[in-house]
Amino acid sequence: MDIVKRFLKYVSYETTSDEFSSTIPSTDKQLVLGEELVKEMKEIGVTDAFMDDFGYVYGSIPANCEGAPVIGLIAHMDTAPDMSGKDPKPRIVSSYDGGDIVLNEEKSIVLSPDDFPMLREYTGDDIIVTDGTTLLGADDKAGIAAIISAAEKIISSDRPHGKVMIAFTPDEEIGRGADKFDVGGFGADFAYTIDGGTIGELNYETFNAAHADVRINGKNIHPGTAKGKMKNALLIGMEFQSMLPQFENPMYTEGYEGFSHLNEMEGNVESALLRYIIRDHDLQILRKRSSLFFDAVAYLNKKYGEGTVEVDLKEGYLNMRSVLEERFEIVELAEKAIIKAGISPVISPVRGGTDGSRLSFMGLPCPNIFAGGENMHGKYEYLPVNSLKKCEEVLENIIYLGAEI
Repeated sequence: MDIVKRFLKYVSYETTSDEFSSTIPSTDKQLVLGEELVKEMKEIGVTDAFMDDFGYVYGSIPANCEGAPVIGLIAHMDTAPDMSGKDPKPRIVSSYDGGDIVLNEEKSIVLSPDDFPMLREYTGDDIIVTDGTTLLGADDKAGIAAIISAAEKIISSDRPHGKVMIAFTPDEEIGRGADKFDVGGFGADFAYTIDGGTIGELNYETFNAAHADVRINGKNIHPGTAKGKMKNALLIGMEFQSMLPQFENPMYTEGYEGFSHLNEMEGNVESALLRYIIRDHDLQILRKRSSLFFDAVAYLNKKYGEGTVEVDLKEGYLNMRSVLEERFEIVELAEKAIIKAGISPVISPVRGGTDGSRLSFMGLPCPNIFAGGENMHGKYEYLPVNSLKKCEEVLENIIYLGAEI
């Protein structure tokens, strides 16, 4: 099957994960895609493909030569809960002319290079876009399509290669993609996640992560008699936000600059909840940034009374750089594979996390390779067709070059 048709098939499956679910996977919809992937893998010759009780899909391609390392390829099945992934209506813009792309005329939704300058880099390329009412799902169904297309070609080729392990995980978008990953059973010497990212990107650094729930306990009194009695939880929440550094949020940061991001706010006068994610590539700076939350809570409780503001702050995944610096040859292998595909490698820090972050600390060193998607998690998401095809080529190169190590 053509890789573009394969991708368009996968995005038709709604696989949004749910951070508030306690099940594994968090949504049954991911199991439906998982079953389809097992079926397709068997059809192309991955005879041992299966899905386990937690919704993880595994399979392997046997080696046809001796002495090569066992290399893993991993992508995630879920899409982000930031926006609906139900019933997407993708279309291909052929030979993009460098101007505005009207995604939805009725709703006046336009993908413009004035807003997203990177779009101009794909002038002349075919680009897959949405209709502006859902996300596309290139994060990470582009990664899945590239892996299965590469696997199909490797199986049909007689070129020397080592054993290839394949895995598709649920719930990466909500930070649980590695929770039940069977590292021992997977059996790879090292692996690569194929997840999002501009063509040529290769990542061996991620953010360190934390998240914080800030709860404001107010006191609601009839506004006509509220003087000296009311504690407006919404206003106190706004005051809390104002105490964090103004320019250390995502709209002002890039590269290695970390942030505290107010991701959700809900409530009323009586109570309010502010949900934050906190990120930095340096763990000590992340912890300093986190300490500002406790400082603000202490100040506001002194001002409004003990127990007015509470914070529940937990650390999440860690920067995988400390692990991968010890195995830098696998980063260099991917770099060679990218160059062999005629692309300039772009080694950059991930301003986010991948399953590979946690897997690296679980004993499976795991850099990340581009899948080609742009503007992920929203209605302006798009996927250049050439980027998707080059991703597949890079994966084949990794497997064949790995046999030469």
